[in-house]
Amino acid sequence: MRILLIGYGTMNRITARLAEEAGYEIAGVIAGDNTTAPYPAFDSIDAAGADVAIDFSHPDLILPLLEGGVKTPLVIATTGRKEELVAVLKEKSASLPVFFSANMSYGVHVMNSLLKKALTMLEDFDLEMVERHHNRKVDAPSGTLVKLLDTALDHREGSYPVYDRSSMHEKRRKEEIGVSAIRGGSIVGTHDCIFAKDDEVIEISHQAQSKEIFANGALKAAAVLVNRPDGFYDYNNLFEER
Repeated sequence: MRILLIGYGTMNRITARLAEEAGYEIAGVIAGDNTTAPYPAFDSIDAAGADVAIDFSHPDLILPLLEGGVKTPLVIATTGRKEELVAVLKEKSASLPVFFSANMSYGVHVMNSLLKKALTMLEDFDLEMVERHHNRKVDAPSGTLVKLLDTALDHREGSYPVYDRSSMHEKRRKEEIGVSAIRGGSIVGTHDCIFAKDDEVIEISHQAQSKEIFANGALKAAAVLVNRPDGFYDYNNLFEER
């Protein structure tokens, strides 16, 4: 499998290393800045002649690359400007296979599935959502927490997120879903969904202990995606038998 890397920051450097260890070939890189990489540089996705492109970059890089026609299957892990990005990807998926996930960890997919079940069983519980990441992460809340929040909003009619209580001077409303983002040090990524009621608390938590889990998830998705028909995929349908 020949892979084009879109972006060459920390995540795609890890992806490149793991890909080569697995026997895959890095066809090239679209860095979008002055970043140098030990691979051929390209300015369009199809120019590399790759079997699949893996994107761990930024909306400012990937969205312009999608403006023209694209034929290369896409694995997209960019976070930020989610609604705009997903709309473009769904349009492109009419003519090529596209996989999108705000978090490439399969464990986060499992967490989201557990959250759906918990939401049906813990309707009377307050829900607070907290994510923690390293001090270099530029978007907040994380794309993963946005995904988890979307799940909660879909299951709690009339609910709404509260991102900052510093200016609020009243007790918590039942409809609120608290959202908090913590940035510090080298935290890889932690996401907590906290259900609280009188005298009891239930938490669903995922802790990423290495960034390799995201790179391995992207490579696993890519290996499956190249054999899938055109369409929009995520962890809910990529591995379904067809």
